[in-house]
Amino acid sequence: MPARLKVLTPAQLATADTKALVKHYLAVLEVRAPGRSVEVRVPPFAAVQVIEGVRHTRGTPPAVIETDAETWLALATGRTTWHQAVDDGAVRASGERTDLSAYLPLATS
Repeated sequence: MPARLKVLTPAQLATADTKALVKHYLAVLEVRAPGRSVEVRVPPFAAVQVIEGVRHTRGTPPAVIETDAETWLALATGRTTWHQAVDDGAVRASGERTDLSAYLPLATS
């Protein structure tokens, strides 16, 4: 896991700001869906490469998911579903393996 991403403790989650929460849930996704074939971007906070498959190393990846922080946090915590966010246009996903519904939500009770 990149040093810029880290899974927070429950105490840290309770006081985390948007940036920290976005990075936390990207780190959780990276742990649950290891690989480097899909890039998940939540500008301006962070991006991570996940999901097994052909590894991407340079330039624009062939599979990209991009969303805003509010939508990412809603997906991660189960306040919205993957398909609803895509249908609403809140998530832009292109390329193979860009359906994250099998990995969401990321928050645990």
